[in-house]
Amino acid sequence: MHALPAVETGAISYAAMLRETAQRHPDGIAIVIDENAISYRELLNRAVWRARELKALGLERGDAVGLLMPNSVDFIELFLGAALIGVAVVPMNTRFKAFETAHILTDSGVKAVFTTGAIDAHTNFKDLLFSALPGLKDAGDPWNLQLGGFPRLSAVVHLGDGAPASMINAVTLREAASRFAAPGPQDEPGSEDTQLIMYTSGTTARPKGCIMPNRCLVVTARLVADLFPIGEEDGWWCPLPMFHIGGLLFMSVCLAVGGKFVGMTWFDVEKAFDQFEREKPTVLYPLFPTIALPIIGHARFPKTSFDAVRYVFDVGPAEIQLRLQAAFPKALLLSAFGMTETTGIVTYNWPTDTLEERTTTVGHFLPGWSAIIVDPETREEVTPGEPGEIAVRGPGLFGGYLNNSELTRQAFNAQGYFHTGDYGAVNAQGLLKYLGRLKDQMKVGGENVSALEVESFLATHPAIKLAQVVGIPDERYGEVAGAFVELVEGAELGEQGVLSHCDGQIARFKIPRHVRFVTDWPMSATKIEKYKLRQSLIDELGLG
Repeated sequence: MHALPAVETGAISYAAMLRETAQRHPDGIAIVIDENAISYRELLNRAVWRARELKALGLERGDAVGLLMPNSVDFIELFLGAALIGVAVVPMNTRFKAFETAHILTDSGVKAVFTTGAIDAHTNFKDLLFSALPGLKDAGDPWNLQLGGFPRLSAVVHLGDGAPASMINAVTLREAASRFAAPGPQDEPGSEDTQLIMYTSGTTARPKGCIMPNRCLVVTARLVADLFPIGEEDGWWCPLPMFHIGGLLFMSVCLAVGGKFVGMTWFDVEKAFDQFEREKPTVLYPLFPTIALPIIGHARFPKTSFDAVRYVFDVGPAEIQLRLQAAFPKALLLSAFGMTETTGIVTYNWPTDTLEERTTTVGHFLPGWSAIIVDPETREEVTPGEPGEIAVRGPGLFGGYLNNSELTRQAFNAQGYFHTGDYGAVNAQGLLKYLGRLKDQMKVGGENVSALEVESFLATHPAIKLAQVVGIPDERYGEVAGAFVELVEGAELGEQGVLSHCDGQIARFKIPRHVRFVTDWPMSATKIEKYKLRQSLIDELGLG
């Protein structure tokens, strides 16, 4: 879409990268999820079978498949199998409810969805899909679904026990796949063919799909591996979910160089310590204080050896960064900045940065990337060193927003710089200092939450005339949603009624933690001054 700086990265297709690494390190451990370990040879073999299953479902290069499942070996196999034949993967947030899930299934145009019964006791994906897809429960032919409002969706595959009649089970699919040839180099996609459609919440009313070409993960993975450097002797521990870009990126770093990726179905601090003791990772990537602080505060922490750890990555206030660095005195604490649109990463602290630089900045821009700091209103560059909106351009930049050319146009300038909506400044040494968000968006425990999306959902309640949502500081989650609500004249509704309206309908991390009712709004000439709402609640709660 835009001219990008040239960066030498070797093979540009993810499929070629996987095959090359499996050939170099066939017996090396590629993936550990919980206690399940797989070699590179076995991982490639399993990916080939998954590609044959996708073919059996009628998926071809350019089609899309949805994955509604937690981090798992199945997820990784399907992701890699799709990469082998040029099928785009749509990772679906397992915390979303029917409202959000239905939007993604419609917007992405997936031809098939894979889900699982492996965690029914925790989250029942069958029931979620039955709610999101009216008619699915009673569908007659699971190989040819014809559901109103979802014209491209032809099949839902259920892995594990308990597959309903309207979903294809794993045994039947594998039998069908045996009639299809294994994928070869002729099936591999090109560098600009879409590999991922990652949904992210920003300032729009619903999650928007970021189009991620094949080059994004390959280029970024190689840049990260070269920067630190990461090799086949390294183990990278990362509990981040694979429905976000971080979980997939750092697995890709390991696959690029033959290292070992250590992940979890979901973060559990006790199981994390079991992995630390068993796998001896050299890189810890908790990234968020909500994960990092429970680790260093756990009773097993002082009894566990972290001598093999070279790097610990986290983003947070300087005081938290200093605490983490003190907890890992033999490792380097490093920070980063990025988002889905930049394949998760655009800056990193270098190992040679000082302690102050590593705890107060988010680092240097990766090779091949450039940035400008602009006035948020005029988009003109500000004086060097002055703060403004961060705009970036580089080899891992996404290809635009799915089905939204106007939003894509607004996000880029004429030189191809993507306007992040984040506020920051670059110092004389080229380090970026992150100063917050310009967007009407919150970061709740690492999850992006669009204020507009929550406001739009609250407005579906018949008693609510208008709702405004703001981010409120929170010790545990960093930020939580606070809602200000104006009721329809004569209507009655309390805080519990607002919360009950949200419960089970939108993801729990989006549900407001504070609800206040108003009859008058603080106004500028034309707009509600949300910063005044936010400050009033901060003052009321004594948050300073």
